[in-house]
This record gives sequence, structure tokens and C-alpha cells, in this order.
Amino acid sequence: MRRIASTPRAGWRETVRSQGLVYAEDVRYWDETAAYAFSMAEVLQLEEQTERLYEMCLTAAGHVIETNRLADFGVPAWAHDAVRSSWREQPPSLYGRFDLRYDGTGNPKLLEFNGDTPTSVLEAAIIQWFWLQDTHPAHDQWNSLHESLVATWQKFALDGPVHFAWSNLEETYEDLMTVGYLAETAHQAGLEIKVTPMLDIAWDGREFRDSAGDPLRTCFKLYPWEWMLAEPYGRLALEPGTPTTWIEPSWKLLLSNKALLAILWELYPGHELLLPAYLDGPRELSAYVAKPLHGREGAGITINETPGAGHCYQEWMPLPDFDGNHPVLGSWIAGGEAAGLGIRESAGLITDSSARFVPHYIL
Repeated sequence: MRRIASTPRAGWRETVRSQGLVYAEDVRYWDETAAYAFSMAEVLQLEEQTERLYEMCLTAAGHVIETNRLADFGVPAWAHDAVRSSWREQPPSLYGRFDLRYDGTGNPKLLEFNGDTPTSVLEAAIIQWFWLQDTHPAHDQWNSLHESLVATWQKFALDGPVHFAWSNLEETYEDLMTVGYLAETAHQAGLEIKVTPMLDIAWDGREFRDSAGDPLRTCFKLYPWEWMLAEPYGRLALEPGTPTTWIEPSWKLLLSNKALLAILWELYPGHELLLPAYLDGPRELSAYVAKPLHGREGAGITINETPGAGHCYQEWMPLPDFDGNHPVLGSWIAGGEAAGLGIRESAGLITDSSARFVPHYIL
């Protein structure tokens, strides 16, 4: 694994905008002044270990369900039965992204997993692939993400059009373009699609409908389950008689919650892919990060502070340093299988919303 300086393509801003990355106006997010290069052996190792981690996460989710640990994840008591039912029934589940610490030596370490609403999928699947074709056409990339998403949609037996809903509460195009891209993968799989803001979804007393009055039979929602459960319609979304299949299903909230890290450490103490993590405090850890259970994009993470309940305490292993740049590897799962890599890097110790996306290739 190496970080190699690269000359940006002429007109790169217009190029990535034309490919859907309309939220990368300058070099602060999409950054092709450098690229990370991996050996094939490293890629094969990361692929195998990503799938191992996913199997461990499924085991952890089952353990939480079987031992009634949902309260540790902040799931309200009224939602427990519905989450358990979702786990038993295993409705369609599309994708997820592991965030890994890796420097090219030894094993990667799991920093967290977003199994509910991961973003940066457009960058990982499409933008960096076309960058590779333009700049390193003789090389390959760990990237079957697009094909894997299409193939996963094709496996689902879905009723009616698939709605794709996003949160339009923030002044950002990222969620909209992410939903638009995922809708395109479903369209390529032969499904009928409709895109709608979450705020346009209404309850008519029997079912959810969009602003045109069409019922939501299947809905992919780029809207976290913990937000949905806090909404007035949260209970309705989980009612057994509600005829909407949600993607991701409600049990996936367990795989986007930092409490998962502590459960994994309980089940696999000392595992080579994990860092020690606890829910009741840092215990023996001399250096640690405190992560809010529902935190996203680095928000609320502190180093060597103990804010108390509602946090997971994980051993702090500083990110690799490549000339002042600190990468986090985003290893993707689609349809339960490893599907590709996206890299975000930052100048600081915590990867947050100011991190840059940097492409990669295989030497």
C-alpha cells in the first residue's frame, strides 16, 4: 500500500459533475492529486477479511437478538418485537460499508460498520472507476460494486415499483445523488423505480403513500432507522400489518450502531481484526476514542474523554500517516459479499465530513 502523487485530469471538475458527483466543487472532497496503490495480495487479503468481518457482525446481531440486548443499542422497548421479527424473516438487505484502519502491514482493524445508510457509494463504484480508465487504463481496481449492486437487486422478489427516499432536511446534494445512483442500479436490474423525499411520504390510515398518492410497497430509505423510530410514524413503519418492505430492514440498525463494536469484542476477544471496545467505560484502555452510539461522519467522537452513557469506548489506534494524510479504507459489502474499496483521508486524527475521497488502483 502506497500513496502516490498524481496529476489531476484537465477539466476534472466538469468530468466528475457529469458523472453525478455534483457535491465535489473543488479539491476539498474529490481529490485526484494522489492515489493509493495496492498489491493484488493486499486486495485479496482485504476482500477475505471483509467477508470474515461481515459473518462476525451477523453472528453479533443474532446474539443481541437472542440475549435481549436491544436496549444496549438504544432501541426503544416498543420496537423490540419488530426488530426481532425482521431478523427472523430476513427481508431484502442491499449493502454496507466497513471502515478499516490499514497501512499495508499486518491485519486491518475494524473502526466501525455502517450497515444501514452508508454513503460514498457513487464515488467508490463509478467516479473512481472512470478515473482509472482515464489515468491508469493498464491497471485494475478493487471495484465490482456497481455490478454487485445490480446483481443483488435482481435477486430480490419485490412487489410493485421500488421507491427511493432520501432526507432533504440538509442543504446537500450528497444524499439525493446517492439515492439517484442506487435507483439507477435497481433500474439496470429491471425494476421500476420512483424517487421521493422522505418529507413527501404520508400515512393514509392504512399504508404509506408518496405525494402522487402511489403506495409504497418497497422503499429504499437513505434515512437512518434511529431517526425513523423517533418520528411520529415510526411505530407505523414497524407495524406487522404495514404493507411496506423497507430496505434496509429494521434489524440492520444493529449494524450501524457503535454498540456493535463492544458486542464483537465480547464475542471475539483478542481477535486480529478488532480493537478492544466497551459500553461501560474505557476500562483498561490507556488511549481510546469515545463514539456516540448513533454518531455519523466522525461527529461527536472524542479522544481520551469519558462522556458517559450512550457511547462506545474503543481503543485508539492512530490512523496511518502518509505525509500528513490519514486514510480510512471503506470496504464495501453488497449482497453479503465483498464488493470493492473507497478511501477517505483527512489531515486530522478523526475522519469527519471534511475528509477527502482519494481513488486507488492495483499495481
